Amino acid sequence: MNQTLLLLIVILPFASAAIMGMAYLFTSLRDERIYSFIGIATPVAVTLFSLILGVQMLSNDTTFVIHSTLFEWLHIGEFQIAFSLMADRLSAVMISFVSLIGTLIHIYASGYMRDDIGYGKFFAYFNFFLGAMLLLVLAQNPIIMFIGWELVGLASYLLIGFYHQESGNITAANKAFIVNRIGDFGFVIGLALLFLAIGDKGFGFDAIRAHISLVDPGLLAPIGILLFVGAMGKSAQIPLYVWLPDAMAGPTPVSALIHAATMVTAGVYMVARFDFLYELIPSVGLFIATIGIASALFAAIIACMQSDIKKILAYSTMSQLGYMFVAVGLGAYSAGIFHVFTHAFFKALLFMGAGAVIIALHHEQDIFKMGGLKTRLPLIFATMLVATLAISGIPPFAGFFSKDAILVHAFAGGHIYIWAIGVLTAFLTAYYMFRLFLIVFITPAKTAHRTTEVGMSMKWPLAVLATGSALTGFLGANEAYGGSNLFGTFIHLGDRVHHVDHSTEYLLGGLSVAVALAGMMLAYLRFGKGASEPKADTPWRALAINKFYIDEIYNALVVVPLRYLSILFDRFDTLFVDGTINLMLLGYRGAADAFGTLQNGKVRYYALYILIGISLLSLAMLRMTRSPL
Repeated sequence: MNQTLLLLIVILPFASAAIMGMAYLFTSLRDERIYSFIGIATPVAVTLFSLILGVQMLSNDTTFVIHSTLFEWLHIGEFQIAFSLMADRLSAVMISFVSLIGTLIHIYASGYMRDDIGYGKFFAYFNFFLGAMLLLVLAQNPIIMFIGWELVGLASYLLIGFYHQESGNITAANKAFIVNRIGDFGFVIGLALLFLAIGDKGFGFDAIRAHISLVDPGLLAPIGILLFVGAMGKSAQIPLYVWLPDAMAGPTPVSALIHAATMVTAGVYMVARFDFLYELIPSVGLFIATIGIASALFAAIIACMQSDIKKILAYSTMSQLGYMFVAVGLGAYSAGIFHVFTHAFFKALLFMGAGAVIIALHHEQDIFKMGGLKTRLPLIFATMLVATLAISGIPPFAGFFSKDAILVHAFAGGHIYIWAIGVLTAFLTAYYMFRLFLIVFITPAKTAHRTTEVGMSMKWPLAVLATGSALTGFLGANEAYGGSNLFGTFIHLGDRVHHVDHSTEYLLGGLSVAVALAGMMLAYLRFGKGASEPKADTPWRALAINKFYIDEIYNALVVVPLRYLSILFDRFDTLFVDGTINLMLLGYRGAADAFGTLQNGKVRYYALYILIGISLLSLAMLRMTRSPL
């Protein structure tokens, strides 16, 4: 029974995507109700099956694992890899919130995409995206994980460039696809090295864990770094983050699904899945944490000066992912996955709330052209406030418990600089998020926008997510806050334990909250009664507004040289390679033309050729038979 459920969780999204895709391509079916039913029923069923598996995990010990095999993938000699799925406590947690958040986003999308000409195609892509993420999470071995990893990239490409009639959207989709291919190149090399080291012992995660000691110690660090390079791309960390802000080109439900439940969380999950590897190479873990905290701070600084509501949220995702990598890099795998879990609720809520605002204001995305929406959109105001408090780390909302667990672990582990930067980033997070909230909902309206009523299919998922953003943090609350860390106990990963007394934890938590409140207060003092769009009137502001010119630097150092190099190779190919071949063809053509004149179809010429041939043959025979004088 459990094995069947595991298969259905992965197969159903792909099957429904195929059905909707074929209906859209090969029939005239355009009834939105049918696509909505298929599109929404699938994640609802997957959520139900995921919860059943979760209950099974609860009723068994921590070593309980469910395996299910579809077919044999590779069979070379005695070595074989099956297309197998595996559910343990880590993957059970992941599929539960991925499917639940995915369901809510699907329901929201049914209202957001109403009357769109590509409605059926959108839901086909959407379910394909969900299936790819579930395959990635439930893969029993790294090769099947990589298939899901690549399918997630393909789905994001299709959805980011969904409105392909605009060239900017295609550029954004291409950018996401290409940057992720760079990261995936490192991921593939890392998998290849790991396969060469222990592939003959089996390449499932259980086999790798059991035989990781056979890997040459000198190879462990390169493997760990190369695998993380893939995570840099998927989870948008320095230096492979540049695709994420541009990914806002897709419809807002796409942004919600990418940022909350699918693509960007894949890198964090991958590192947690390889916890047994990274525990052997703590120096690589520290490198991961350093990249994470640098990404968190860098993205927060940029978010403070942006004007596009979706891009502010995109940079906030990059920043929150940085916290997650700090956790998994320093061995707090449960805390990292817990932040993935809580972040899914409040980030989906933020994007969906932003999407509702955009729809209500007729696709306006500049926050400095908004304002005064508190009374006109009261439900969206209330739910966005909950999400803003959660991401800012204000108790008792979810973000406080998950982010505090990460910062406390960094402090207790002696990584004071990471903790300090994390606290600074918490200040900036509260500042830029309340900046957004105040400008959109509290400050007087800047323009006479007429708001459009948002449908119930877009409203009630916000209420559900707001409830999750307010309450899910208690699942990971530890003894200091009256809990027992139910989340960490259930997921049961190999965390490095640092004992911290309650007084130290209260002090660190209090400091984190005080810093967040200071950020909120600063935002209120600057934007509570009015706001104007930031101007690049100082070098610092110019840097932040223009995102530190990283795209321009990449363009100058990478894109332009590659473009000129491609032009050079194109000309070499045209002039030398093609030229040589064309010259040979010209010679053959000339010879063919010369011989072609002999074949003119005129009998008298053929008779002449025969006469000449006979004469030459006779002359030769006479010369051969002539006797010497």
